Amino acid sequence: MKIFLLKMKVLIFDTGSIISLAMNGLLYILKELKKNFDGKFIITKQVKEELVDVPLNIKKYQLEALTISQLIFEKVLESPSVIGIDENEINSETSRFMEIANNMFTAQNERIRIVSKAECSCIALSIILTRKNIDNLIAIDERTARMLCENPENLKELFSKKLHTPVKMNYKKATDIECRIIRSSELTYIAYKKGLIDIKDGKELLDAALYAVKYKGCAISREEIEEVKNLI
Repeated sequence: MKIFLLKMKVLIFDTGSIISLAMNGLLYILKELKKNFDGKFIITKQVKEELVDVPLNIKKYQLEALTISQLIFEKVLESPSVIGIDENEINSETSRFMEIANNMFTAQNERIRIVSKAECSCIALSIILTRKNIDNLIAIDERTARMLCENPENLKELFSKKLHTPVKMNYKKATDIECRIIRSSELTYIAYKKGLIDIKDGKELLDAALYAVKYKGCAISREEIEEVKNLI
């Protein structure tokens, strides 16, 4: 598990990383982490749709959507426009990247569709910011999207095992992806180290918090959790 210090200028949040925190009652740590962050916490329009706009009309998820909406109102989470990025530029890059990602792997001459529009919008924004020499990091919990950015070769092997058939990879398309990734588990670890989690009996706190985000969608292994605990 890689531990990043909050020294980036922009932290881009995908849907899953915020949901992992929300489902464990840890959304409040974003407000506290923002105070220690010399930069912006950004969500794209596509991520906002998944986190707020659609769930507001579903009773089961309405409270979480309202809580996240409050973070947007308080400017803990902000839109790309606050860093001067136009929505049309993001949409164009998102479409381009979706075409790259969803044509990168094939099995039995069929394309393997691997990433959602919201995930692609986060990666697209990261690519745009990198071009503009703006330091950035993406918070993504979903394993496929993370592996796509960090090690697409391993993703090819994973697909082959899951599908029980050889998978071909377009290596030329893979060279267009250069993003740095963090997960809700790393954010939780940083919050723990800074004493930002509102539980004072910390003997089992880190273990409990890391397993909590794991079981709510964060792709972190038991081995990685033990590795992090050994850092303390």
